[in-house]
Amino acid sequence: MNRPLRHIAVFCGVLVLALLARATWVQFVQADSLAKDNNNRRVKIEAFSYPRGNIIVGGKPITGSVATPGDFKYKVTFKDGPMYAPITGYASQAQGPTFLEGVYQDVLNGKDDRFFLHRAQDMLTGKKPRGGDVITTINEKAQKAAYKGLTDLHARGAVVAIDPRTGKILAMASTPSYDPSDFSGISLAEGKKFLALDRDKDKPMSNRALREIYPPGSTFKILTAAAALDHGTVTDINTPSGAPAPYTLPQTHTTVGNDVPNSLCDKVSMKTGMQWSCNNVFLDAAHKLGTDKMRETAEKFGFNKELFTPVRSAASGYPAKLDQPQTALTGMGQGSLTSTPLQMAVITAGLANNGKVMKPFMVDELRGPDLSTIEKFAPVPLHPKDPQAVSVDTAKKVQEMMENTVSAGTAKKAQIDGVTVGGKTGTAQHGADVNDERPYAWFVSYAKQSDGTSPVAVAVFVDPKDMDIPRSEIAGGKLGGPIAKSVMEAVLNK
Repeated sequence: MNRPLRHIAVFCGVLVLALLARATWVQFVQADSLAKDNNNRRVKIEAFSYPRGNIIVGGKPITGSVATPGDFKYKVTFKDGPMYAPITGYASQAQGPTFLEGVYQDVLNGKDDRFFLHRAQDMLTGKKPRGGDVITTINEKAQKAAYKGLTDLHARGAVVAIDPRTGKILAMASTPSYDPSDFSGISLAEGKKFLALDRDKDKPMSNRALREIYPPGSTFKILTAAAALDHGTVTDINTPSGAPAPYTLPQTHTTVGNDVPNSLCDKVSMKTGMQWSCNNVFLDAAHKLGTDKMRETAEKFGFNKELFTPVRSAASGYPAKLDQPQTALTGMGQGSLTSTPLQMAVITAGLANNGKVMKPFMVDELRGPDLSTIEKFAPVPLHPKDPQAVSVDTAKKVQEMMENTVSAGTAKKAQIDGVTVGGKTGTAQHGADVNDERPYAWFVSYAKQSDGTSPVAVAVFVDPKDMDIPRSEIAGGKLGGPIAKSVMEAVLNK
């Protein structure tokens, strides 16, 4: 063979080897990423060629599948879609999945590695693949009460209810909401509906319970009280605080008054300060504690880290660097402090659980296509190495103050006949100038059983921006209290 032919032969051999190497790389290294690529239409066609598994609430599916024409044979349907959207998210042939539909996509579409034997049997028998189910911790009656309470107000807002003993999320509502069924397909009309929702100024697709942060206002005073008691700057909740009303912020000439007459708050004890939501008492408590101790206690309850329920929640923030007046302002839930409604529910639940904070979660079990349990989720503390955010004694003192606030203070709207209820109202100023915007209304509460344990803690957030009520009528007790009460009654079966 002459030299040119040898060169051509070697070159062709190299090309063949390169082709084999590339084919091997694609087949064994890139196969998984290519199979999951959003642009891989074949994978999408296969994924929607059979019914998806369901998300379950109270033993009943709140999602389903319906046959459709075209390449995609099935699309997901949602029962009471707007009510459950903050939990399920959406599963769209065009837009993909979010929230539980996204986190557990492999379980719901039957592609989870734990279903290998089921998939192998289906291949041998010729059966179509089957998806698994996601069993939630949601209480159907509590969810309905939360959603109805918000929609009856025609308000932007959110409600989160938690079982303090376990961390199970019993309700999670956000309004305004949307129906995921409206765009679960791939048609042009459904695409237009999605775009309209995505561009809506009221942000119906935003999960206000998990993904939005706000100043928590006076509801944060329960954490300020816990921090002051646990660090020993307050030892007796009935001893006069000495904090004058109105209160002058440290290092400034700025005074802060109260929503009630200052005479009710002047130098009163922490218990009375909680009862009437006296700003001066909690501004002074935070100032005496200092930034580091306030932040330390806040972080024990979950601040400054994202929470996963398993859906990711935005991190509530207690800043690391604050001057003295800014630190004082956090004592009443203002300043640079921010919180999600979920975080305020976690604080309330932790105090109701005698200081032990449980990690919030909303999935109880994952179930296979044959209804067998493939994973069961057990309650765990938020910080397993140090589950007590504050001492039992501290938590019980805060409970005493919150229960007094319901029985004889600003939180009377949460009273339930024959039940011990603790609560705290909140009105949070916001905006570049705090008087620019209508304030947010907050309410947190818990209910106790006869054995002293609490099966439910609730946080209610209401943004009254578009509500047809005067500014003077915006108050956490008036707007949020009745919602919290109805959710607690639903859990208590009252």
